[in-house]
Amino acid sequence: MQSIKPTLLPCPYFGSIEYFSNLISNEYLIEVNDYFVKQSLRTRCKIYGANGPLTLTVPKVRKNSSKTLFKNIKINYDYHWQKEHWESLTSAYRSSPFFEYFEDELQTLFQKKHTFLIDLNLEMMTFVCSKIGISTAFSLSESYINDSDYVDKRMHNFDHIESPRYMQVFENKFGFISNLSILDLLFNEGNNSKAYLETINR
Repeated sequence: MQSIKPTLLPCPYFGSIEYFSNLISNEYLIEVNDYFVKQSLRTRCKIYGANGPLTLTVPKVRKNSSKTLFKNIKINYDYHWQKEHWESLTSAYRSSPFFEYFEDELQTLFQKKHTFLIDLNLEMMTFVCSKIGISTAFSLSESYINDSDYVDKRMHNFDHIESPRYMQVFENKFGFISNLSILDLLFNEGNNSKAYLETINR
């Protein structure tokens, strides 16, 4: 019987529902030694705001990032993006069923100032996985992986599936929006989030 290849994944900022479905029972490795990819899930996520889909972006220190390893990308704090992201999340999900259960801890995370993007992303991933019930023992690459024994998803944005419907705060205005940030699922489904991800994984 042929063994299933492990999956190579990028390191996202509040990755999509599809991304997190890869962390359910799959063997995977998170690549942190690849070159930084602009306008990707490494710095941005999409939530469901009062006016429809809203993209939140983490600004990076300007440099020739195409020649910079992801693990060396620094976060730019010249403007208060953390406050902006938190206010956007609060506005979008204040009335969701489970937001209040995670509000205090998540707000504290948004007050921390990580120097490197990798540290921010991994802490946010740890937070989400711990609340959903997914292992937070992430395996990180020690060097760039170039190996055909892996299923390479490093360049994916994980935005192409039509995920099953669940209740969303503004669904009555704009309809169900599939495969948003994992936060949308967490705030709306709470303890049921893992079971939902397992249906996608199957």
